[in-house]
Amino acid sequence: MREISLDRLRTLVAIADHGSFAEAARVLNLAPPTVSLHIADLEERVGGLLLSRTRGRVQPSAIGETLIERARRLLADAEQALEDVERQVQGLAGRVRLGASTGVIAQLIPQALETLSQEHAGIDVQVAVLTSQQTLQKLADGSLDIGVIALPQSPVKGLQIKPWRRDPVMAFLPARWACPDVISPAWLAAQPLILNDNSTRLSRQVGEWFATEGPQPTPRIQLNYNDAIKSLVAAGYGATVLPHEASTPAPESRIVMRPLQPSLWRELGIAHRAGEVERSTRHVLEVLWGLEAL
Repeated sequence: MREISLDRLRTLVAIADHGSFAEAARVLNLAPPTVSLHIADLEERVGGLLLSRTRGRVQPSAIGETLIERARRLLADAEQALEDVERQVQGLAGRVRLGASTGVIAQLIPQALETLSQEHAGIDVQVAVLTSQQTLQKLADGSLDIGVIALPQSPVKGLQIKPWRRDPVMAFLPARWACPDVISPAWLAAQPLILNDNSTRLSRQVGEWFATEGPQPTPRIQLNYNDAIKSLVAAGYGATVLPHEASTPAPESRIVMRPLQPSLWRELGIAHRAGEVERSTRHVLEVLWGLEAL
């Protein structure tokens, strides 16, 4: 079935609006024979008369009125689609898909989204909770635009991975506990613990840290939701080891933080597809890079 061209529908609407083939040709900057050809093509396509001359003025037929009504909506939709795409190309609007862990989403991403809403309100960021490996896979297959990932990572073809920030990992302890000023693996291993499960890089880092002074402790519970872990620490259920970002508030009064000895750091990177980056994605990247030193 032969499709109807938007150009021909635009010609039909112009004739209806101006009541004249000649005036429609002038407004559309077309030659009069081209206008006539457009209407002849449309009438052949629909199999009926679209226009008739009444008292020297061109008027739509009943069939023509129906098509003109639909044509106006189609043309408006097409115009809106082009405007939406142009805004996205200009970086004024768009959708950016971002993947990160629960800890990053809870502590760092809200800061970026707040800044983005002030500077680029038309950009919609869709956030997915993913491990670093899941994030890299989705970036590689094109279903994500930006990923915040744990470092180090092996190079991935087609992706650009750069270090973003380095935050200290601290011990979070119930405030009512008597605890040393600096926390060692041996001391902490003897306490009830709430830790991330072994699907996370942080869990592996913490395991290596404990191994410097003895066997791996058995936690009371393992979670991957840092705010829930902190709530359990505040309730006195156990201690934990988590990153602390300088730009985030100190924990509530029922929790104390202590540095680790030996020290431990959580390193994060930003990943995206190599090559040309859409402006909306570039704006989100700029905001994230602004958190690099915070």
